[in-house]
Amino acid sequence: MRRFILAAVAALTLTAGPTALPASAHAGRAPLGIGHCTATACHFDVPPGSYDVRVLLGGDAASSTAVTGETRRALLPETAVPAGARVARSFTVDVRTPEGEPTGPDGSPGLDLALGGAAPALADIRVAPARHVRRIFLVGDSTVCDQSAEPYTGWGQQLPQYLRKGIAVANYADSGESTVTYLGNPQLWATVRPLIRPGDLVLVQLAHNDKTTDETTYRANLEALVAGVREQGGRPVLVTPIVRRWFSADGTLNNPTALLVNGLGVDHPAVIRSVAAARGVPLIDLTASTKELVESLGVEGSKALYLYNEKRDNTHTSPHGATVYAGLVRDALVARHLVPKGAVRGG
Repeated sequence: MRRFILAAVAALTLTAGPTALPASAHAGRAPLGIGHCTATACHFDVPPGSYDVRVLLGGDAASSTAVTGETRRALLPETAVPAGARVARSFTVDVRTPEGEPTGPDGSPGLDLALGGAAPALADIRVAPARHVRRIFLVGDSTVCDQSAEPYTGWGQQLPQYLRKGIAVANYADSGESTVTYLGNPQLWATVRPLIRPGDLVLVQLAHNDKTTDETTYRANLEALVAGVREQGGRPVLVTPIVRRWFSADGTLNNPTALLVNGLGVDHPAVIRSVAAARGVPLIDLTASTKELVESLGVEGSKALYLYNEKRDNTHTSPHGATVYAGLVRDALVARHLVPKGAVRGG
């Protein structure tokens, strides 16, 4: 797992380094706490699974703290606390190997958390295995995945910060994948599918890399993913792809590049909408919502959503853009009654 270099936490005395118990020693004991933290991060030597984390934020001075973890996942949005006050926040985090992209490196075992924000202050922390958790699996490409290298950031990487305790995001999106490769690679669908349990949501956004996939194959692949989720007792949700920031002369995104129509003329969002309607699958039309947002911001304003300024990249989102797009997904999950409104932050 990545080690983050962050500002020291004010008014907090911590041990010199991680002192986590082995997983076997910690089983059945009290929740793991602040003794497993340094001034900038916490490490908990736990096996893969879902864990509830409760943080108590604040110190003698005014503070503002955000929590990230694992492969750059945003787990708690920046939270301001007045001087002398304490604020409790909780979230549930997915711990897995590999910890980021399924075809990437394993990372370090256990759970790593890092403190960020303008003036971080952690007064206490408790980590325990989650007893009641609903998971949101993500199946997607580089625009969704847990990106390891800054400034690249997938919207799935930012989604956890919008969810309260009891819902964990299991992000199995992987860079460069199409419906063809995701189904065909044993590290991907063959690995993810058996993990799905009854009640889990599985969000599928695959289109950006189906550049040479014909419509019949693309439709069949989406239907295979839907069927596989349902056979496990999960609930599939089809997600149309985020738009590319590719403006037409009239200031709209009404062109094949922006709207993910491939060289064979396959209109990916249209096929996804059709499969969702035919199979009775909930649909999150992220193409429509991101198109509306990008067009409203215009050529200049929309640059900040993508990595245009950094990389001249009109496909991949910046941390800011990924956060905004994750917010659109959160709103859609609530609007379609896929998660209760009380289970999300903001919105």
